[in-house]
Amino acid sequence: MARPLKHVDDRLDTPGPRRRSFLPKQKADPDRFGRFAEAFARRMGTATFIFAMTMFIIVWVTLNMILGKKYAPDYYPFILLNLFFSVQASYASPLILLATNRQEARDRISLDADRKQAAQFRADMEFLSREIASVRMRLGEVATRDFIRSELRGMLDELDRREVSEDSDNRT
Repeated sequence: MARPLKHVDDRLDTPGPRRRSFLPKQKADPDRFGRFAEAFARRMGTATFIFAMTMFIIVWVTLNMILGKKYAPDYYPFILLNLFFSVQASYASPLILLATNRQEARDRISLDADRKQAAQFRADMEFLSREIASVRMRLGEVATRDFIRSELRGMLDELDRREVSEDSDNRT
């Protein structure tokens, strides 16, 4: 007896209906976020940022003290200001760590490149040292100008002696 076919949606070997996702379709570019983290960390570490934060705190505290308890948005003990700092710290710490990790990665890559370059320089220096040594060995086998002159003088002296002895033999 033949089994009736199930509806396509009920089958396990076919994909089901597409579900709506609230997540973005494209993933975030990690390099873009890393550049943002580095820029953020770079700005947070400046004297300008510290001065601006100090001025903000002074203005915030002064404004809230002047307005009094009834009209101030954040009167003493400044809980909202404390919340601002907590949020800033909770975002600043991971961003600074991310920027530090990216810098370490760049430093590691640079160090590897420096090591490869140093190894290449070392290999080149060893090659050139061997070449210079072989040239020196070959130069040791090559006759120098002074050696050739001394040999020629010796031959001329010997020829002169033979001529003198032949002349003396011919006279007798």
